Amino acid sequence: MLGSRPGRVAVAAPVRLEVQRRVSGWSPSRRELALWASTAAGRRAAGRELGVRVVAAAESRRLNAHFRGRDQATNVLSFPAPRLPHAAASASLPLGDLVVCARVLRAEARAQDKPLKAHWAHLIVHGTLHLIGYDHERTSDAQRMERREIAVLRRLGFANPYRS
Repeated sequence: MLGSRPGRVAVAAPVRLEVQRRVSGWSPSRRELALWASTAAGRRAAGRELGVRVVAAAESRRLNAHFRGRDQATNVLSFPAPRLPHAAASASLPLGDLVVCARVLRAEARAQDKPLKAHWAHLIVHGTLHLIGYDHERTSDAQRMERREIAVLRRLGFANPYRS
């Protein structure tokens, strides 16, 4: 079980994770990504599937322009899976997909003087929260989402990402 070693978080039913790495360079292990996403999703992770695609800036920019109308690369994009009306009880249900731009993430971590692994954890948590319905369009929603991010990251052993 994931929580059996010191410093590890117990997750009863982690998401099933598929990772596609489209760029070279360091990125967290599949196990770490699954732990971070599962902890963020909580009970909603049980029996769910999540795709994580690590991409270059060009792909991030293209997707961001197409889906959000912003012609620039971004750190993480979240694509929630559509709800399936008649999915079999035994079938694994998709949670959605996260697209992470490794270059943007690295640059942000450097600029904010944060450990790279901590910034990865934050953005996987942030993206997963989007997949389960959190957003930051209104101030109250942003505050609610930040509180949840801070709590999840603390549980995972990471510092508050909003403190300098």
